[in-house]
Amino acid sequence: MSASVSNESKEQKTRGRTVRQSNITAARAIADAVRTSLGPKGMDKMIVSASGDVIITNDGATIVKRMQVQHAAAQMMVDLSNSQDVEAGDGTTSVVVIAGALLAAAEGLLNKGIHPQVVANAFSLAVNKAESILTDMAIPIDLDDRESLLKNAVTSLNSKVSRASRIPCGVDRAYDDSAFVGGFSELSPTCSNCRRRGVESDRPSNGN
Repeated sequence: MSASVSNESKEQKTRGRTVRQSNITAARAIADAVRTSLGPKGMDKMIVSASGDVIITNDGATIVKRMQVQHAAAQMMVDLSNSQDVEAGDGTTSVVVIAGALLAAAEGLLNKGIHPQVVANAFSLAVNKAESILTDMAIPIDLDDRESLLKNAVTSLNSKVSRASRIPCGVDRAYDDSAFVGGFSELSPTCSNCRRRGVESDRPSNGN
């Protein structure tokens, strides 16, 4: 009887390790798929739907939404990206890449025989430490300091605009226009997105 119980226990442990490994592999596959699209030098992805529609984008949220994901753990990565998009409107690729890196680190710890609960508790402690470090690193921003706000906006949007322009539509005008309010109201003739929409700007186009 004891031998039978022992064998069942071993089978459960083996099955548990297999399931964990499968979950980590599936989730990391999603992270690897969007990793190369991260940042201002990130590469675009071409996505072809079942109906033959083609989408070219480097937006992490769009990439994961268009994936036909079947695995439950991989679907959690998609949900993570969608939640980030809803809550912050940005960082959809970053959260997936970070989650993939954390899973890779956890996989190494699990392979060393560390219990999953210990790894989970360590991540909880790491969250508190990370928040403390980020708070210490943070630079206070005065909401009345318009120049600093614009610099932050340019940095944030650097990966969202045409590489040929490098400056979002209207941001360069905003530096000189004291009456600029309500976002990027002017379209740049150097921006490929503006040219595709057939919109011309009244701003000089450097003599062209």
